[in-house]
Amino acid sequence: MTQRTDRIDELLRQEIGVLIAREISDPRIGFVTITKVETQPDLRHARVWVSVIGSPTVRDEALHALGRAMPFIRHELGKRIRIQRIPELHLRADDTLERGTRVLQLLNDLEAGTEPPETAPTEDTLPTPVARLPHEGDAPDSPNAIDATAAGSGADRARAGRQVRRHRGSGGSPGPARRTAPRRRGGHA
Repeated sequence: MTQRTDRIDELLRQEIGVLIAREISDPRIGFVTITKVETQPDLRHARVWVSVIGSPTVRDEALHALGRAMPFIRHELGKRIRIQRIPELHLRADDTLERGTRVLQLLNDLEAGTEPPETAPTEDTLPTPVARLPHEGDAPDSPNAIDATAAGSGADRARAGRQVRRHRGSGGSPGPARRTAPRRRGGHA
């Protein structure tokens, strides 16, 4: 992978997410997140990793509806992004959320001293937050840690918004916008 394909992957991920949120009104597509895009170096094909919150039936319906919307999304990407070729988009289910939920459940069971179940629960796909019991050696909570995370997330959102606005409708390369001084006529430059 090169830096160029990494930038294209991130741009495609952002633009596909915006298109799904704003342009597609299929009720079967509920809480869908584009987690990753992997583009081939020749830009012919791209794997789009999708995370869907819900039961297995809801996930299957959402992936089917997204699969039917991919030609429209690819067409819209052609209008919004100026790259050599808009790749064919292939959907893949991202199950990292489920695996993370399973790990959290196992850790909670071990901390509580109970025997973890043999199989993961299939109905509940998100962990239920529970209060953590204090342990010996824990660091005291500091209010500065909360402020730092809140400030970082806002800055990340602002930076992502500027990047999307810069790319949308610019017709140019995805590089930073440049300002040039106006030319003067007949005088010295």
